[in-house]
Amino acid sequence: MATREVPLLLLLLVVMVLAGAGAARGFYLPGVAPRDFRKKDQLAVKVNQLSSIKTQLPYSYYSLPFCRPATIVDSAENLGEVLRGDRIENSLYVFEMREPRLCQIVCKTALTHQEAKDFREKIDDEYRINMILDNLPLVVPIRSLLDDHDAPTSYQLGVHVGIKGQYAGSNEEKHFIYNHLSFLVKYHRDENTDLARIVGFEVKPFSTKHEYDGEWKENETRLKTCDPHSRRLVVDSDSPQEVEAGKEIIFTYDVNFEESDIKWASRWDSYLLMTDDQIHWFSIVNSLMIVLFLSGMLAMIMLRTLYRDISKYNQLETQEEAQEETGWKLVHGDVFRPPARAGTLCVFVGTGVQFLGMLLVTLLFAILGLLSPSNRGGLMTAMLLVWAFMGVLAGYAAARLYRGFRGSEWKAVAMRTALAFPGAAFAVFFVLNALIWGERSSGAVPFTTMTALVLLWFGISVPLVFVGSYLGFKRPAATEDYPVRTNKIPRPIPEQPWYMNPAMSVLIGGILPFGAVFIELFFILTSIWLHQFYYIFGFLFLVFAILVVTCAEIAVVLCYFQLCGEDYEWWWRSYLTAGSSALYLFLYAAFYFFTKLDITKVVSGVLYFGYMLIASAAFFVLTGTIGFYACFWFTRLIYSSVKID
Repeated sequence: MATREVPLLLLLLVVMVLAGAGAARGFYLPGVAPRDFRKKDQLAVKVNQLSSIKTQLPYSYYSLPFCRPATIVDSAENLGEVLRGDRIENSLYVFEMREPRLCQIVCKTALTHQEAKDFREKIDDEYRINMILDNLPLVVPIRSLLDDHDAPTSYQLGVHVGIKGQYAGSNEEKHFIYNHLSFLVKYHRDENTDLARIVGFEVKPFSTKHEYDGEWKENETRLKTCDPHSRRLVVDSDSPQEVEAGKEIIFTYDVNFEESDIKWASRWDSYLLMTDDQIHWFSIVNSLMIVLFLSGMLAMIMLRTLYRDISKYNQLETQEEAQEETGWKLVHGDVFRPPARAGTLCVFVGTGVQFLGMLLVTLLFAILGLLSPSNRGGLMTAMLLVWAFMGVLAGYAAARLYRGFRGSEWKAVAMRTALAFPGAAFAVFFVLNALIWGERSSGAVPFTTMTALVLLWFGISVPLVFVGSYLGFKRPAATEDYPVRTNKIPRPIPEQPWYMNPAMSVLIGGILPFGAVFIELFFILTSIWLHQFYYIFGFLFLVFAILVVTCAEIAVVLCYFQLCGEDYEWWWRSYLTAGSSALYLFLYAAFYFFTKLDITKVVSGVLYFGYMLIASAAFFVLTGTIGFYACFWFTRLIYSSVKID
């Protein structure tokens, strides 16, 4: 039977790799309708937020004294955008399609002492300005240092507020603001209609100390340092604009248009292109091969050992020598005895089923291209909504398992399933949000959004958990499917060797599942905390499939060794064996914090570890549930394969 399954497994592997290859190249459905622009049509640039990888605290664009319109208008935001701290507002940067403009003056301002201090702080923390044009984010092209013309251009999301530097011959460090932005709008033109679609939005920043003659007159003053009529353009930052209280700063910009062969449907491809594509492929394939090889070895050992055990036990039964039996068959009368704190285990399992359903549905939508990168906040919104609707599965799984333990208080289990993990996560989130609010960051979730989250929780998730619990508890009891009866008096457990100590086996069991995901975990953490694009859900699906297989197999193997030692208390240990990988995930997150991030603020560090604590807890219930159900299936299988009086 195992031999016949090998071609099927290989076929499944090929399909998964092909799916991963397709999705890794950024396949997506655009998500929004294209906009066609005629020549001289108005293009309005929207400003998003100020973001920093050093503080992880976003701020509104107009929290700094940039040039602002007479009326600031906020664009509509979805739930995911609000939770991410996105604030999309109008700006004074207005272009005309395919009409280049040079040395356009935005405004002139003189900084107060506090405003200059704010600018210097944002420059020290390496804040970036984020803008949007036709739903495309502003990027800064970064060329390869190797002067390789064939190397793809990488992009930095957003442009820095300014830079620190020194004047020639001076050792004193100064702060300089990027007050001149040279925009490049790429478009794809239809030759038949002469209509154009925007396919790129790039910028090159400069710091220049503008000069002019006479008195300043709005819309009349011509700059000496940037005047297309005298052919003086800003092409470098040789005379930079220093950030200093009382000094005037003139904000200017250029805009050029460039026709491109890139079609509108593919305009995100260059943004999503990975510069380390080959390294990523090698790492994933290497991890895949190692895990599959190890899993194959474990599967063969288990099949051969179990086949020998089952043959021996059945032969002993035919020879009436059952009284001399040893090993896992000896505990058949206790193996399905309800564990201690059975209700809590049911709650954990139900919560894990809810997360498993959420991830499967979200990954399916992402692989099919339904979560477009142009739909900012769409991924987070989808995850929250799917999680709420998966409450019915959580309640069903928890109640069905609880009835198998011969419990009767299914409503209490349903209530704990609906409130335990979401309540703990919401409490941590509330504290972290209070810290963000104290920093006056735009990333603080407003009260109305908090109310919406509570309504989503109590209005959708909690009722569905109770519906699922009712359906699960009314189904036939799981004990009717148990292949053996449970003795009234529990059998004493013999002393176990040191390597089968519960703490030892649990810690060992989490290493392999973590090893299957830590490479992809690096890319995910980089995307989240270093503000890079991530749209390689094909790779993520492959890693998730490897994780499921690894958690199941390592839990089954250690469960088998435990039963062979005549230790029948496998319920909790099977959950903790796979779930302990969350401990290694949190330790890796701490390692990543100290080696890859440059966070210096205490609040930012608390935010990082707070969010990673929530993520690790979710990973714990997910992997623990996978290991538990694998062992549950395994024990039912082996005890139904032997003859027991």
